[in-house]
Amino acid sequence: MKLYLDTSTDTAILKLDDKTYEQNFESHMAEKLLTFIHKKLEENHRDWHDITEIEFNRGPGSFTGLRIGATIINTLIHELNLNQPPIIPEYGRGAHISKPRK
Repeated sequence: MKLYLDTSTDTAILKLDDKTYEQNFESHMAEKLLTFIHKKLEENHRDWHDITEIEFNRGPGSFTGLRIGATIINTLIHELNLNQPPIIPEYGRGAHISKPRK
């Protein structure tokens, strides 16, 4: 089964073969994305080990969303022993780092 994930915005897009799911996580993507993927696998009577191919929207987009998505995807690639290189996000611009308050 092919898994596609797009976390470039607050609304994550997950595709499992030809089925598409969307979920708006707002500021809770880090806490809830993995559970969302797992639930959708279960709804399709599938398991993590049924994943044979992974695609990821590398960006540009939300820095935090892309980091969260890339971390989950790279972990799956490693743990499922998929023959794919690690995903490196493309943020579209340099990091915007605010000045310290003190």
